[in-house]
Amino acid sequence: MSMPHPTAGPAARCPVSGTPGTPAALYGPGLDGNTMPALYERLRAAHGPVAPVTLDPGIDAWLVLGHRELLRLTREEQDFSHDPRRWSLLREGRVPPDSPILPMVGWRPALLFADGQQHRRMRGAVSDALAGINGHELRRGVRAAAEGLIAGFAAHGEADLVAAYARTLPMRVIAGLLGVDDRTGRELVEAVAGLVSATSGARDASRRVGAVLQGLIEKKRRVRGDDIVSALLHHPARLTDEEVLHNLVVMFVAGNQTTVNWIATTLRILLCDPALRSSLSGGHLSVDDALDLVLWRFPPTQNFPARYATRDLRFGGQDVRAGDMLILGLAAANADPEVLPAGGAPVVGNRSHLAFGAGPHTCPAQDPARLITRTAVDTIRHRLPDLELAVPEHELKWINSPWSKGLGTLPVRFTSPQLPRGPLPPQPAEAVTPAGQPRPY
Repeated sequence: MSMPHPTAGPAARCPVSGTPGTPAALYGPGLDGNTMPALYERLRAAHGPVAPVTLDPGIDAWLVLGHRELLRLTREEQDFSHDPRRWSLLREGRVPPDSPILPMVGWRPALLFADGQQHRRMRGAVSDALAGINGHELRRGVRAAAEGLIAGFAAHGEADLVAAYARTLPMRVIAGLLGVDDRTGRELVEAVAGLVSATSGARDASRRVGAVLQGLIEKKRRVRGDDIVSALLHHPARLTDEEVLHNLVVMFVAGNQTTVNWIATTLRILLCDPALRSSLSGGHLSVDDALDLVLWRFPPTQNFPARYATRDLRFGGQDVRAGDMLILGLAAANADPEVLPAGGAPVVGNRSHLAFGAGPHTCPAQDPARLITRTAVDTIRHRLPDLELAVPEHELKWINSPWSKGLGTLPVRFTSPQLPRGPLPPQPAEAVTPAGQPRPY
């Protein structure tokens, strides 16, 4: 891929390396969910709404930073395909087979990698399966699981809310929706975390995800259940087992880590922003308002792969060639000064953010994800009303990933847990150590 000299902004130098014409690296130990926003603004200043980046040594792409440009990217399938088999670097044999980004961008027979009728067929099956979720039952299940987790660490007066709550709760809920047990759910979560890490272990993690889901599909073929897997297997769209497997991969990758990050980040800003917390407690803001502010300012998925240009075109001030990869810069587009009001803060109630994408491929699972996140945040606010951060905010650790914006830890303390009366929901013994802290998965 030939990177032209930038035509927008004051300089033609890479914001990271300073080398003329060198794309900025979206990988490496120095880039995490906390440092990436500053990189996006340097890229915007140097290149405009579309900037050259490198996803791995020798793997160049375009990062779409502009809100208007990202809307066009997601809506105009005639110019921007989802099918990575159009990717020129891949067709030319320039992507190493062990590249850590291939598990995320390599073609799968799933809705994320399809255009037109094929996409509509698979999306219809996925949307119908998700629509079959009973919202009242889901809310009750989330609340019960949340209260069980809180009860597991309430007596200690402290906890890491990422490991003990935000990371564990969605796994249990999603495992239930898929019709798997906690142990299988943990295997999936661990493998998915490796898949999105963009490290050398991503390919092995991808194989482990596939193996677990293949076993699940074979089981549900034999015995139909009231779950998403069974709904996909028996949908009128007649998805093959391979299509079911890979659509489950897409759903699990997109759904689990996004919900983990959304819960943890919402709790973080409530702990670190006294004015927001006061507005929420006083009824001036709802939990949904807080969730929307997180989606604007700290979207759980910061970058999302990918689109591929179907022809040579001028886009965002850059000369994009047919076969070039374009990355959806969701976090950067949300921070585009052209869409934010004066002062740079999103308006409460405004849901025109791009945290879930846009166009025909808008995330179909955002409603259940919101219900899970809202219930998780609301439950812990009421059960641990004096919750406070146990370390200075600047000491919080972030996961290292070019795709996901998530906290690695969220240590808190509290003194007056308000546990419900009566028997608490049971908590599986394997999920908690005798000290009350989560086992590492």
